Amino acid sequence: MGRHKQPEIRDRILDACVDHALAHGLPGRLEPFAAASGTSARMLIYHFGTRDALLRETLRRARRRQRDFFGELVAPRPDEPYPSTLRRAWRVMTGPAGRPYLTMFGRLREDAEQRLWPDFRRESTTDWLRPFEEGMRSIGRPELATLVLAVVRGLIMDIETTGDVARADRAFEDFLAALVLLTGTQARDAHGES
Repeated sequence: MGRHKQPEIRDRILDACVDHALAHGLPGRLEPFAAASGTSARMLIYHFGTRDALLRETLRRARRRQRDFFGELVAPRPDEPYPSTLRRAWRVMTGPAGRPYLTMFGRLREDAEQRLWPDFRRESTTDWLRPFEEGMRSIGRPELATLVLAVVRGLIMDIETTGDVARADRAFEDFLAALVLLTGTQARDAHGES
């Protein structure tokens, strides 16, 4: 009688692989994942079937973490004007806590073959529309969610391409100022001042 797979072990292994991939990128071989998860390449295949299946599951788990993390950042708060929420979210997303996700998924978006996640480009755009719509609904303008998403995605791609975070930060502040004028809301700066 063969061994029965243990979902909790598989889950622990997958979390370790995600942590490794966020810190170092997706490996070309299984050995870095095996070392990071404290197991062997053979056991990775046992639990996930193939290297590509493990990479796909790693990407999907990382994306779920990112959606949870970033989704919480862009969720409207009753005590904060939404442009202020966007400012805070932008700083975290493009800062040390958010950059590993941006780097990982920026590389995936650039992959012309889209072998590991064939529909990633579309999904990675549409999955952010709802959170931004909810936020923009809080100031009466849900239809501007596409604009917010386009600016955020465009500036993130700019940072990934040029590394010029300061210029992207200035552009985002200019966007927030325009959004405040367009929506008639106010935004507080980092010190809570309007």
